[in-house]
Amino acid sequence: MSRRIEIGFLIALCVFLPLYEAPKTIAWAGYVIVWLANRVRARDFGGRWDLWDTLIVSWMVSGFVIAPFAAMHGGEWRAPLDIVRNATVLWALKRSRLDDREIRWVAGALIASTVIGIIMGLAQLWSGTTGRLELNSVGHVNHTVVYLAIMLGVCASWLFLGRQFPMAGTISLFILVAIFVAASRSGVVAALLTLIVLAAFWWPRARFPAVIAAIVLVAAAVLGAVGGAEVFEKQAESVQAGHMLNLRQEAWKLAMATWQAHPWFGIGMENFDLASRTLPTEQLRNLMPHAHNLYLNTLAERGIVGAAAVFALLAVWGWWLLRRRPRREDPDEIWLLWGAATSAWLVTMAVGMVNTTFHHEHGLLAALLLGLWLPLSHRR
Repeated sequence: MSRRIEIGFLIALCVFLPLYEAPKTIAWAGYVIVWLANRVRARDFGGRWDLWDTLIVSWMVSGFVIAPFAAMHGGEWRAPLDIVRNATVLWALKRSRLDDREIRWVAGALIASTVIGIIMGLAQLWSGTTGRLELNSVGHVNHTVVYLAIMLGVCASWLFLGRQFPMAGTISLFILVAIFVAASRSGVVAALLTLIVLAAFWWPRARFPAVIAAIVLVAAAVLGAVGGAEVFEKQAESVQAGHMLNLRQEAWKLAMATWQAHPWFGIGMENFDLASRTLPTEQLRNLMPHAHNLYLNTLAERGIVGAAAVFALLAVWGWWLLRRRPRREDPDEIWLLWGAATSAWLVTMAVGMVNTTFHHEHGLLAALLLGLWLPLSHRR
């Protein structure tokens, strides 16, 4: 029964992740508490300590390590709690042994909640409640498209397995259309890049993923040529106005200057908006609550000491994906979860060049997908 409660909380977390804040938090707390109680009772915490445990714990405590030395004071003690939430889920899953049925339930919950979230967002958009497509608990469109791009990779991996093709294809297309409706340039690029990369790695196992990726690219090119999508019109307007980066270069300059002034411990997590108050115009101050770049924002807020844990985790993650990529004869579950973890890493890193990623809901999603795959990567 306790195992069912543990998995029930995990599934609830996946269901509420993009939808509602309070139930999501309750599900997270319930999952961590029941997971810990089950492991204490069984006296089995999932094996010996390894490199991943060191990386996860270093990441988990890094925000609190730098907080006493923050050059500015605001959210430096509260913000690290987001890392704790994401890291505990990653750590618990990494040290769990989910069977195939449980994996399918978790993946299904993530996919179902994404579809429900898109429908809710479209209803709000069409009713005029919001001006952009947003997932209710994820928020701002830039964060929403990061979440959707990662989930597109999950659904594309499911589609590329060749099982339940009509359903997987329909849901993948629905999420892709939602990304275009959201009209985020970085989200569209990340989504297309994810499809290309997954199709390339799927090549030894199946050829049809490359055909699907090619069709999507051609369709996107046609939309761009005829101006049939808002995201391409937005790009053209930005180029004509001479600010293709939407003033992000100013945020990057400020982040570099801030890091140079406080190189070791930074100004504190979620304190970049305090640094942006020195900017000359209100427009710039409003546009820059963060540095619009994962790498520069991390350096500015956490310094070398805090950033080292994040960058080490991301670097080993990418290396692990490449080194432990599935073989042609590996079962579907390994291919699915490798594709999901790859999508999470790729979107996080790619969109991270023009926005801050790996935090809050899409950060938790990325950590969750990595945690699901890691136990299978060790069993190879």
